[in-house]
Amino acid sequence: MKDPSRSSTSPSIISEDVIINGHSHEDDNPFAEYMWMENEEEFNRQATLVLKQLLCVAQIEEELWEEEFIERCFQEMLEEEEEHEWFIPARDLPQTMDQIQDQFNDLVISDSSSLEDLVVKSNLNPNAKEFVPGVKYLNI
Repeated sequence: MKDPSRSSTSPSIISEDVIINGHSHEDDNPFAEYMWMENEEEFNRQATLVLKQLLCVAQIEEELWEEEFIERCFQEMLEEEEEHEWFIPARDLPQTMDQIQDQFNDLVISDSSSLEDLVVKSNLNPNAKEFVPGVKYLNI
């Protein structure tokens, strides 16, 4: 007995399902995916333009990164100076002549008695010849 769902006529075919030679029946041009090659110079120009834009963006990002890095380095140096209280001429040197004069007045000139003590306690030979660089002295 025949199944009524199967008819003796040819089955209905939806045009979207038919593929001939790898292309659907609706495609007017089987080479549509290769049409970009027709305008290859324009395609290359656009691709080059996109690459240049990407390189430009990468360079800008790198410059921004370098600027940020340098800024962080300077900030760390300033923090280190504040931590260790290093000598900073603009801050630590006197600015006016009055301040320089005050520093000179604070200097103490040693008295002669301390110089005599230094000579008495010295281990140097007062009768030694004067040293002249490059001259050899012979002990005879």
